[in-house]
Amino acid sequence: MTVIYTCKYAPVELFAGFGETCAPFDDAPEDFAAADEFVHPNLCGFGKDVVQKALSGSIDQLVLVNCCDTNRRVYDIVKASGKCRFVYLLDLPHCTDACAIDRFAFDLRKLARAYEDFSGKAFDAAAFRQAFVPQPPVDYDYVGLVGVRANHYTEQVVQAALSLPVRNLTCTGLRSVAPIDEEGGEDALFTAYAAALLGQIPCARMERTGGRRQILADPHLSGVVYHTLRFCDYYAQEGARWHQAAQVPLLQIESDYTKSGSEQLRTRVEAFAEELEGTQQKGPAMTITEDTLVAGIDSGSTSTDVVIMNGNRKIVASAIIPTRGSASASAERSLQEALDQAGIPRKSIAAVVATGYGRDAIGSTDSSVTEITCHAKGAHYLNPQVRTIVDIGGQDSKAIAIDEHGNVTSFAMNDKCAAGTGRFLEMMARTLGVELSDMSVLAAKSSHATSISSTCSVFAESEVVSLVANDTPLPDIVAGLNRSVARRTAALAKRVGVHDVCMMTGGVAKNEGVVRAIEEALGHALVVDDRAQLAGAIGAALFALA
Repeated sequence: MTVIYTCKYAPVELFAGFGETCAPFDDAPEDFAAADEFVHPNLCGFGKDVVQKALSGSIDQLVLVNCCDTNRRVYDIVKASGKCRFVYLLDLPHCTDACAIDRFAFDLRKLARAYEDFSGKAFDAAAFRQAFVPQPPVDYDYVGLVGVRANHYTEQVVQAALSLPVRNLTCTGLRSVAPIDEEGGEDALFTAYAAALLGQIPCARMERTGGRRQILADPHLSGVVYHTLRFCDYYAQEGARWHQAAQVPLLQIESDYTKSGSEQLRTRVEAFAEELEGTQQKGPAMTITEDTLVAGIDSGSTSTDVVIMNGNRKIVASAIIPTRGSASASAERSLQEALDQAGIPRKSIAAVVATGYGRDAIGSTDSSVTEITCHAKGAHYLNPQVRTIVDIGGQDSKAIAIDEHGNVTSFAMNDKCAAGTGRFLEMMARTLGVELSDMSVLAAKSSHATSISSTCSVFAESEVVSLVANDTPLPDIVAGLNRSVARRTAALAKRVGVHDVCMMTGGVAKNEGVVRAIEEALGHALVVDDRAQLAGAIGAALFALA
């Protein structure tokens, strides 16, 4: 049976000396229903997944390395379950001095003895030496998937969005152990092996991580997708530092190790691809005249927005309708409403470009562009001086930095929680029993904004219910909710940099209370255009003319 390991410091070559094959743990679960019965909610998704797979009986032999506390917790649960025939926790020194090497060599010999007792096999030093496989040099341009361990599903999503090859340089992907040339006895052999394992490009959990700069120094590195796991602080901190230090485009993504949130992940990576590789012609090749008519469709979770534009880049008609049913049906209804408004037959539209989460579900378009890139172009169209964009949509919020041409230079998005989005405000309006349109008016009447401390939309709703039960004035609650949204949005904007003219786009830009709260949190004025909600559709129409 294959020995499963979870860390690049795991002694893969040692098990080859016993005639065993090893494989890194790699899974992409739908949820953690089974693991949640045994682990704390704040354990990272990777740890939960290992527990879940082990308890299912699908892992026969498991070697964990205590590179972080998660692996200690996983070991305790899996060991107690008795589901794995062999489970071992290897102590990893977090430094690489002589003392650490000696201690690690001792622990490696201890593991070898434990496996001899378990398997009944003798360790073959010759087979062990043959297991070292030199890594071939990289002589091609690539994008590095860096950070904490990413499963095959995340790697596939990243690769599908990029034309350049993707190299997995995360925890388990970045494994390269130098061959052992020590000819002495067992002690010398294991000491050399310990030094080789610890001599790899270090994990971000090690005390000295300067060697990780080798990754950024590779001349073939064309971009970085930096992956973090929720609740993994070490890699989140390094990702933030690398964002400032990298000389190539860098996208930081976070996952919980499941397949959920795939649309957000895909949107982020595709927007990064557009930033990295440039957004080329998106509509069909055609001759543009002043009479040419094109359409941009922004298919969002809350509304479907359409802009019809002529060859002079003038908006001829527009429509905003609630998204109901399929994305394709909503797009057709919105497009038809705009056509009717302008008295234009459908056949007069030369090209249609879609954006938004439903962009690929609309069958009647010529191509699609991510909403991040489209909001950038749309905001630049509305005000060429804009350099930072804050967009709060139905199910996410974004901050986008652009250059003088409206090209994206950096962006950040919220995580998979709905808190801080338009949907969050809709939910709170229902909870308070008021119309969403009244929220802005109510906030203006507040004399003392309530503090909404919860960062989760579900918990925030419970908090609001308690405030209502305690007779807290509605204006104070609404003002507190606006501040909660503003804090999250301002944090995103500060990650990309608040420069010069800032614009707010998206439907929430109509809520003056939220706009004022964001301005207060940013310490910077926001430009709000009457057509702010159409920014994505405007950008899509511009790409149809490109």
